[in-house]
Amino acid sequence: MLKRLTTKEYIDGILAANRMILSRAITLTESNLPADKILAREVLNAVLTKTGNSIRIGITGVPGVGKSTFIEAFGQFLTKQGKKVAVLAIDPSSQISKGSILGDKTRMEKLVNEPLAYIRPSPTSGGLGGVANKTREAMLLCEAAGFEVIIIETVGVGQSETLVHGMVDFFLLLMLAGAGDELQGIKKGIMEMADLIAITKTDSGNELQAGLAKVAYQSALHLFPPNQTGWYPEVLTCSALTEKGISEIWQSIEKHRLLFTEKGFFQQKRSEQNLAWMYDFIKQSLEEKFYQHPNVSHHLKDIQQEVSEGKKLPINAAIEMLNLFYQT
Repeated sequence: MLKRLTTKEYIDGILAANRMILSRAITLTESNLPADKILAREVLNAVLTKTGNSIRIGITGVPGVGKSTFIEAFGQFLTKQGKKVAVLAIDPSSQISKGSILGDKTRMEKLVNEPLAYIRPSPTSGGLGGVANKTREAMLLCEAAGFEVIIIETVGVGQSETLVHGMVDFFLLLMLAGAGDELQGIKKGIMEMADLIAITKTDSGNELQAGLAKVAYQSALHLFPPNQTGWYPEVLTCSALTEKGISEIWQSIEKHRLLFTEKGFFQQKRSEQNLAWMYDFIKQSLEEKFYQHPNVSHHLKDIQQEVSEGKKLPINAAIEMLNLFYQT
């Protein structure tokens, strides 16, 4: 059994970029033990002034787009430039599979062996909101350890994209060629969130199809109203196998950061995200306390059954539950 570290040992290890202690600190934030939660908050609070200096990139994509292959090629491109890269993941599917992201980590065999890279699987339990909070905490710890680029990967689909968008500076959407089908299959909301669309697997004679897809996506993006920042999402093509287009994607990210910094939107976005995190945590904490209340947990199944059978109005049931919660 590993020796329990003190707050100072965690802090010193993280600031010294000790990978083992960083991993243990992230595991600490994932723990549901009350003592671990207190210790994790002490560590995070102590290193807070050393955070916020990275570029945070969210990456999502349709199934089969080759996300892991792209992230590995992109990460290696950055490490070759001497940048420290951390890859974190939000994996809602892991609540069922209990760790499917480990397969993605295994597929990034080259990147995981890079001295300047760090890949961390997401938590394998808890609600999606809880997983998102733990990912935010892991991101801060990685920044305190000196990682300059934090990549947040969505492994599942759906709500995870919105959560990732709410914690990053730049949102990259990976798509496949054959745009007609993909444009039908992807949600409009995800397209609107994208700061850049990259069409992957542009190799092996697929260049013409990728070029047609690029035009289709560009046309689709023009249907969305322009935002106040002055940033217009680009559509680029790339190949993780040949490394074609990888540098152009990084250039777009740097151009975006420069524009946002000059216009004051970069810090504004970070501030809004911090406030959103605070309010999310309040909501989750209140919800946990609500369902853990003895009166609520005792009557919950009966009230649920009455509502599901149409015997009780849902609004009245909710008021009844709240009254039970407020009873001492």
